[in-house]
Amino acid sequence: MTIQYPSFLHPVIFHIGPYPVRWYGVMYLVGYLVGARIAERRGDRGLVRLSHDDVGTMIGYLMIGMLLGARLMYATVYEPGHYFNDPLEFFKIWHGGLSFHGAVIGMLAAVAIFAHNHRLPFFEVADTLALAGTPGLFFGRLGNFFNAELYGRPTNLPWAMIYPTDPLHLPRHPSELYEALGEGVLLAIILFWLERRSIARHWYRPGVLSVAFLVGYGVIRFLIEFTRQPDPQLGLVWGPFSAGQLLCAGMIVVGIGLAAYVWRQPVWRMQPAAAAASEGGQGT
Repeated sequence: MTIQYPSFLHPVIFHIGPYPVRWYGVMYLVGYLVGARIAERRGDRGLVRLSHDDVGTMIGYLMIGMLLGARLMYATVYEPGHYFNDPLEFFKIWHGGLSFHGAVIGMLAAVAIFAHNHRLPFFEVADTLALAGTPGLFFGRLGNFFNAELYGRPTNLPWAMIYPTDPLHLPRHPSELYEALGEGVLLAIILFWLERRSIARHWYRPGVLSVAFLVGYGVIRFLIEFTRQPDPQLGLVWGPFSAGQLLCAGMIVVGIGLAAYVWRQPVWRMQPAAAAASEGGQGT
């Protein structure tokens, strides 16, 4: 038994004149809007010193950092030399070719610059990014699914799917949906639970969510990667492991190393006004 890829799905939703409006871009926009609301809510609760206007400014930094980091990492690791033949293709991000691991590096650089310019502690902003970024992962993976790209390896499971972009037309894991649920939903639940519990038990330190994101994403993506079709230009790069898995292993190592530093920092103390706001928002 297999599931045919939905025939009504198409990368382009509609056109405005000659310009296509694509699911890929819309999903990223929705992810940023949801993430912005989470960041604003965190500011309202006193967990990060950001006004609503500051959140909008931060998103501008993050978008630039994400696109530059994601594209540069993809061009360097996944398709080295490709963009030298067609330099303009580097700017056509709607054609795909973005590396999540590069996006993380680019956004962390953007966070560092933003925090420095606004005289904020780096980990206050980084924790906000970790929590607010999970909706972007969910909607971004849906964008991959709508593009019928980054599909999984062949399988005979009942929910295997045949993709129109697959030249072999084999039943495959819908690995984009696995990642949407794992990276975007499960990881979000873990981070929200961790934030609430660490604050309630009085052991939260700025950086806790950043560590949890690095380790949590690294583990989840590493496991799901076994169902994902390796990039054809790279294949498996070290035994049974893909380039994505090696990068995830690096995230896990960095996260574990960072945990030792974060745990030595002072416990964060919620100010009375922030505590009242937090308690008032428990049911939202």
